[in-house]
Amino acid sequence: MIHYIYDGSFEGMLTAIHEAYYRPEKPQRILREGPKQQNIFVTPIAIVTDSQKADKVYGAIKEKISHRALKNVFYGFLSEEEEVATWIYQYLQLGFKLGGKVDGYHTEERVAKLHKVSQKVGKEAHRMLGLIRFQKLEGGIYYASIEPDHNITALVAPHFANRMADQNWVIHDEKRNIAALYNQKEWIIREGEMGEELALHGEELAYQELWRKYFKAIAIKNRSNPRLQKSYMPKRYWKHLIELNK
Repeated sequence: MIHYIYDGSFEGMLTAIHEAYYRPEKPQRILREGPKQQNIFVTPIAIVTDSQKADKVYGAIKEKISHRALKNVFYGFLSEEEEVATWIYQYLQLGFKLGGKVDGYHTEERVAKLHKVSQKVGKEAHRMLGLIRFQKLEGGIYYASIEPDHNITALVAPHFANRMADQNWVIHDEKRNIAALYNQKEWIIREGEMGEELALHGEELAYQELWRKYFKAIAIKNRSNPRLQKSYMPKRYWKHLIELNK
């Protein structure tokens, strides 16, 4: 039995799906990397993330299947279910055969599995919009903490970027130790203990310096954070995600 092992990133998963089509060794499962378990019946194959290969798969889903399929894939990925990459691979195998009609096959197991998990993610993101409560910290920043079941921070951030466009805010996922930060212009995703750090920088000058530090990455073209890529699709994909949520 062959298992493809990827780094946990969205690009890594898409790379693994690309390799599944072009390598002779076809995987029975595609799994994110984790603690190694010895199994004499399993041959693990480590997949190296390749952004060009990931882009090809991303584009093929959008062009040969549908935007809805792309949304199902990304929402499924954000579910963080252990088997979800395998489910996505199986869904896409059928999708590349049937095209945009694939999502009409509700009773097909490969479709139903991904639909179920992606819908759970979408429902939680929608529900979270009404549950998030901000508190104003000394530096004038609005802070909210969440602990969702799924990795939905990137799904709720655009809503508050529109609703609270004239405020600086942070939505901190304490469960995953990541946060969305907004500076009245754009939002980014960052790792770290946000609430405590911001609360300790109440003085205006210190607050401004801290905020500049958080957004410094935006001004550096092509800078990437591999650890954050494990949680989110790369920024170049975001415009498509926003289109899907309209």
